[in-house]
Amino acid sequence: MATRLPPSAFEDRLERIREHLADTSADAVVFFDATSIEYLTGFDHIQTERPVVLAVTPDIVAITVPRLEVERVGQNPRIQRVDSYFDYPQGKPIETAVGMVEDMGVESVAADMDGAPGVMGYEGPDLSDFLEVETQSWVPELRKAKSPAEVALVRESARWANLGHRYLADFVEVGAHPATVSERASMEASRAMLDTLGDQYEPRTRGSGPVSAGFISGEQTRLPHGHTANRRLEQGDVLITGATAAVGGYFAELERTMFVGEPSDQQREYFDLMLEAQQTAIDALGPGVELATVAEKTWAVYEDHGITDLAQHHVGHNIGMEGHEPPYIDRGADGEMQVGEIYTIEPGIYTDTYGYRHSDTVAITEDGTEMLTYFPRSIEGNTIR
Repeated sequence: MATRLPPSAFEDRLERIREHLADTSADAVVFFDATSIEYLTGFDHIQTERPVVLAVTPDIVAITVPRLEVERVGQNPRIQRVDSYFDYPQGKPIETAVGMVEDMGVESVAADMDGAPGVMGYEGPDLSDFLEVETQSWVPELRKAKSPAEVALVRESARWANLGHRYLADFVEVGAHPATVSERASMEASRAMLDTLGDQYEPRTRGSGPVSAGFISGEQTRLPHGHTANRRLEQGDVLITGATAAVGGYFAELERTMFVGEPSDQQREYFDLMLEAQQTAIDALGPGVELATVAEKTWAVYEDHGITDLAQHHVGHNIGMEGHEPPYIDRGADGEMQVGEIYTIEPGIYTDTYGYRHSDTVAITEDGTEMLTYFPRSIEGNTIR
């Protein structure tokens, strides 16, 4: 079972970045984005008001971090130089990073942004105040198509997401509170995952387990991003669930529409329409297929049944290190699907009372597709009696 990327994956990524660098006039590549830094080096951190700045030259990988990250980043075998500032704002993080790259003989850089992102109240100077800067988006492009090793991590995530979702279904009952059911399912699945993987599990969280499973219920389901209702479950409730697991920094997505007790005829009708739209999208996937074509075929299902007014979002999105990644399966999208891309397929319909949405994670392969999530999709498999 796959639980982490091999060291060679990071070496290959850095080599590809250096190949891009060689095609520019810049002396170094600079990254401020936390996910890009993790993608290239394996060093994961929380993006806060304390900027982290990665610099890659043809010969060295260097990083500027706040003092509190020095020991953690010092363990990374791919980073040869670590500079630090004490904290923000007193430490002047951008000036520290500029000093680091200038000491390496760098005068011009290709950066993913012109300065650190303004999160959690951070305000700082632009990088171009000190260096010649051209912008680039190389890592987001590299992240679109996953390697076999990355696909294996998402596949493993789907396996544990399935367990979390099974616990979720088992623990749902009339009178239960959605919050406590979700916490219980997440805890039990995380316990099983940690006990099974042992020291093979590579933690990426603080204070929480690797598996997350939960749901929204009742009228909250008519909102695509509804909240967990502060009400106990009742007979006849509709649920929209969600489950995932963190494996080596990668995630799958599993969502289901479920019923507490027997669904009504109208609920069955809407469920069947949702499932038809999702199956249409899944059947349309494949290498070389236009993204917009998949979205248009799904929309045609809505048109055929006269329910376009019940759709509120696009068909799906790429997934991997983040929950939402480009490309997007949207009628306005450009481009074709590529081998290695991994998509969530989640067309939904939302009535005035309830919503109906499944989400499955599907990899694009040379031969077509591989369904990574596998919890039952039928109405029988999603009715809790």
